[in-house]
Amino acid sequence: METSHRYLPLDVFRGLTIALMILVNTPGSWEHVYSPLRHAPWHGCTLTDLVFPFFLFAAGVSLFFSLAGQPGPKALLRIVRRVILIFALGLFLNSYPQWMTDYSHLRIMGVLQRIALAYGLAALILMSVKQRWMPAVGVFILLAYWGILYFFGGSDPYSLQGNATIPFDRLVLGESHLYRGFGIPFDPEGLLSSLPACVTVLIGYLAGRMIGQAGGNRSVSGLALFGVVLAVAGYLWGFLLPVNKPLWTSSYVLYTGGIAAFVLAFLICVIDKKGYKKWTPVFSVFGMNSLFLFILSTLWIKTLHLLIRIPDAAGNTINGAAWLYQNIFFPVGGNMPGSLFYAISHVVLFWLIGYVLYRAGIFIKV
Repeated sequence: METSHRYLPLDVFRGLTIALMILVNTPGSWEHVYSPLRHAPWHGCTLTDLVFPFFLFAAGVSLFFSLAGQPGPKALLRIVRRVILIFALGLFLNSYPQWMTDYSHLRIMGVLQRIALAYGLAALILMSVKQRWMPAVGVFILLAYWGILYFFGGSDPYSLQGNATIPFDRLVLGESHLYRGFGIPFDPEGLLSSLPACVTVLIGYLAGRMIGQAGGNRSVSGLALFGVVLAVAGYLWGFLLPVNKPLWTSSYVLYTGGIAAFVLAFLICVIDKKGYKKWTPVFSVFGMNSLFLFILSTLWIKTLHLLIRIPDAAGNTINGAAWLYQNIFFPVGGNMPGSLFYAISHVVLFWLIGYVLYRAGIFIKV
């Protein structure tokens, strides 16, 4: 989701997000991961739990520039095409390698599918509702989702087993098509929880509007204040409705959206206002082809784990990822550092791919 005119602080923000996404998705061993690079077990928010909402926030900022440049039917058609394409790519990733997949248990939702639905729903709201009503619509969605969780959940409505997203997603998607990484059929990128996720995109849109309509230091200070207010509101709301990524709770939306706005304000201050730009290619290289690099990294990781088989010293076969960790990174760093070095090596690998595209002036829109 690239803007037609590049905005360097946003590219850096998006690139920082993608770099962190690759880092947390590719440890050498899932048994040896430093705590900030893990998701919170259930309630709570770690550094890793900021990655996905940061990307949706960036999509919302891009959406402001996109709709400002070409509103109307053409923009709607472009958005619909993008939603379909991103959702289809998500299904492609879920089923890869296609010849090894049991389609009767194919997971329908996922990261790209969540991006597609949240982005598309936010865009429809923005094109249907007058600008002055948009914040109220966002608040209404968050309150309505809270009500759904509270009144339609079990005795512990914010728990893994008792939350209201499970029966809804099971009814619409089918139990066999839900994620099972939590030990039960529950999808952290499910349909119902995509409703509050669209508000994360709307918060990004509001941030983009503040950048586009205000000038000078006023836009930076206003955006930073906006971020602080949202983050504090989300934190306080968390005492009633826990901050929770798998459920994408309304408090989580405000808390992470506020942090995202503050970080973007900081980057604008450093890059645009202070003029410190020499370091920016470290992250803007990722940001200029963000979704493409995410998709490519996911395909590579799945290829290493599912398709590449290598004999080990005991005469057994192990997957390519395990072989790399055990024979290259573990001997150098041991368990925890070696696992981190493995992840960092993947960040560097995809940065190099992004740099080649950057130098060639190739920006792949997805």
